[in-house]
Amino acid sequence: MTDGGLMRNAQTLEKTDPGYDDARAGFQLAVDREPDEIVVAGTADDVRAAVKSAADRELPVGVEATGHGRSVATDRGVQVATRELTGVSVDAASRTARVLAGTRWRDVIDASHRHGLAPLSGTSPDVGAVGYTLGGGLPLVGRRYGYAADHVLGIDVVTADGEPRHASADSEPELFWALRGGRGNFGAVTAMEIALFPLPRLYGGMLAFTGEHVHTAVHAYLEWTRDLPEEMSSSLGLIVLPDMQGVPEPLRGRFTAQVRIAYAGAADAGERLVAPLRAAAPRALDTLTEIPYTESGSIHSEPPWPHGYCGTGVALTGLDAGRADAVVRLAGPASPVPCIVQVRHLGGALARPPAVANCVGNRGAAYMLSVLSPLFDVTADAARTRHEQVVTELSSSVTGRFVNYLYGDTATPEQIRAGYEPDDYRLLTELKFRYDPQNIFRLDHPIPPAK
Repeated sequence: MTDGGLMRNAQTLEKTDPGYDDARAGFQLAVDREPDEIVVAGTADDVRAAVKSAADRELPVGVEATGHGRSVATDRGVQVATRELTGVSVDAASRTARVLAGTRWRDVIDASHRHGLAPLSGTSPDVGAVGYTLGGGLPLVGRRYGYAADHVLGIDVVTADGEPRHASADSEPELFWALRGGRGNFGAVTAMEIALFPLPRLYGGMLAFTGEHVHTAVHAYLEWTRDLPEEMSSSLGLIVLPDMQGVPEPLRGRFTAQVRIAYAGAADAGERLVAPLRAAAPRALDTLTEIPYTESGSIHSEPPWPHGYCGTGVALTGLDAGRADAVVRLAGPASPVPCIVQVRHLGGALARPPAVANCVGNRGAAYMLSVLSPLFDVTADAARTRHEQVVTELSSSVTGRFVNYLYGDTATPEQIRAGYEPDDYRLLTELKFRYDPQNIFRLDHPIPPAK
């Protein structure tokens, strides 16, 4: 069991240094960061030294591997870039993996698959595994196994005092509770131990419906999700696809409803379960088949190139056909703002508390609806206005937000607070005061310390 990846001494870059702009770039281009220093960390000691130096100077600290989850723009402080701090160690006997801070899910998936195992990764293999998990982490197969944060066994973290700590159920249990769901508010994580699962293959892919069949497909999907085994996880996507090379020919330039399937069971059982969806309306595309878990990213096929975007995600107690029709109308071809809507079916293991409690909220939700807009030809203000119109249509069913789906500066204090149960949020602010009273970790969906 050995760690892989590149390990080297830290490089510290200031604003006038060559390479600074490349180092500060992240996947989320709509949130600009121009910190005083960027520390490209190669070891856990590099992270500790960077945090201690920033705290001594009372500078804010941001930590990121890929920059997918940026929410706070800044022109000061210290950015700890962990993209060189990578490596995965798999212990097949215990079905666990140790994942270093900058590692992307793709590397964890590949390392686990060699042992017939899989991690609780999300829709994109290009996302950083640690940042995703700290925000709760909604896996492709979440209804079967629960949130990624539910299956974290231990976390190595540098807290605001510059001290390295190990948090687990037995060591620093309150910090362990807060880290799993509290994103980057409680320290700079350098490594994480996670559980793996015997899932070498999935039955998965997409059913796509276009044009006049969109409404029928949406109604059929909502009816279909009423009674499913926990092994079946799925989502519904609504998107106007561009007319360009790389988009499947039947979908180019079309308003499309996409049903994405990730079934953690035998392919023949998956075929029987999806039969009602296939019968609902003519399909423009059908890619459902048995795939190795290493190809799980093909189910959603999210874009791998950096771009600017904003969006929000809400927890819903339910979603009926009438409200769904309103969402289709607001996000469809007539919308002045391009909108990508995703409805994730929740329940199952996602609704149950984990063996070791964490702060992931809104477990009682039936669906998670997110709406996102790429900011190519529209302003963030116009996009946010449209997103809140969508949320308003659903207001009677909204029970909260999901912090990992608050993109860009949509992550307001009110929306972040709505990502947690009220008592849990109060406890998070108290623990924030204990572990970070000066609030140096405030550049990632910030939770303020209690006063």
